[in-house]
Amino acid sequence: MINLEYEKICDEILECDKKIRYVGVYDYGELYDKMRSGLKSYLSREETELSLSHAVYRWSTRKKTSEKIGKPIFALAKYEKIYRITIPVGGAGLVLISTELDADVNNIVEKILKIKNKYCE
Repeated sequence: MINLEYEKICDEILECDKKIRYVGVYDYGELYDKMRSGLKSYLSREETELSLSHAVYRWSTRKKTSEKIGKPIFALAKYEKIYRITIPVGGAGLVLISTELDADVNNIVEKILKIKNKYCE
């Protein structure tokens, strides 16, 4: 996802469903992100960046089994306050999305994958 308009991607993802709270694109050690207007983040920017660096590592471990079970498409975690979706982009980049708990996460993932595929080479 080199030379892409990360701000535009964040906007498109945020606009695709009103239950999306936050979207960030983490690529080459840089974070491009947007929070839904009127909402407050549960994590500070530093906590988000640290969490994303851990998520990048977890994606590298998922890739180790891809020859046997296939390439990982997305990961979903449910917390007490949010769902968190991570989707790989580029070589080591990630898209991170958080949603409300009453979100239809499978529908949201499908929308986000379409947006991602529109921008990926």
